[in-house]
Amino acid sequence: MIEFREKYINPFTDYGFKRLFVEEPNKDLLLDFLNELLKEEQGKITELTYLKSENLSITEFNRKAIFDLYCTNERGEKFIVELQKTKQKFFKDRTVYYSTFPIRDQAITGSEWDFELKKVYTIAILDFIFDEDKNDPDKFRYDVKLSDIVTRKVFYDKLTFIYLEMPKFKKSIDELETRFDKWLFVIKNLHKLDRIPDKLKETIFLKLFETAEIAKFNPLEYQNYEDSLKYYRDLKNSFDTAREEGREKGIEEERRNIAKGMIAKGFEVSIIEDLTGLTNQEIEAIKNK
Repeated sequence: MIEFREKYINPFTDYGFKRLFVEEPNKDLLLDFLNELLKEEQGKITELTYLKSENLSITEFNRKAIFDLYCTNERGEKFIVELQKTKQKFFKDRTVYYSTFPIRDQAITGSEWDFELKKVYTIAILDFIFDEDKNDPDKFRYDVKLSDIVTRKVFYDKLTFIYLEMPKFKKSIDELETRFDKWLFVIKNLHKLDRIPDKLKETIFLKLFETAEIAKFNPLEYQNYEDSLKYYRDLKNSFDTAREEGREKGIEEERRNIAKGMIAKGFEVSIIEDLTGLTNQEIEAIKNK
């Protein structure tokens, strides 16, 4: 078995996130998190059903829409949860694009349909800060709806985007005031903890810590987590290194440095495209050099 320095998994790895929130036996963890996130809007969600996270569109282009987590509640409202590890060009565009799939899928075929839609929520848990938000260090949650520019009143309340900039959440365990605070603390710090803090000894968090304990993994789970963790660390290292080297050279040069680092580590071209905004031709040119 693989030896880990950490006692608990990192929720920002693909495997860690899916183990905690996307597996049927742990649906109560997701339910509790969404209830805390959306309680002012939703009241209380009592039931969730996982949906296929890959969009089965008839076009090859639209098959690229793969969500980290996709589910619906007892009222037929849809929830997309995306975990984003590193800064990505046009990420906001991506979340808007993703929201169109649960909207379109509500169309009723073969009968008259009056266009009534159920609510759609797109939730992005971010391990970075948008450049335009850097001067607002205390605001880590952004709730976005279609609103009138002049009156600031919500024009349409069935489409909601929530962005959580996790690096801005800096509360210590002693500063946690609400259950939502506790969730954010756990998501950000789980892999840094070596025990369950007294303040988190509630039933839902005790289950989360038990689920996240690496020592309880079987050999296959160990290997899957190790692979996911390696990908996460390589990705972060590529960006951190390129960011330092490119600080004086401008944004375009920084993007190219990031691509070089990712090429050297064997990342697929499609992933490099997504994360740098460079075209396939630009990436191939860098590879050929």
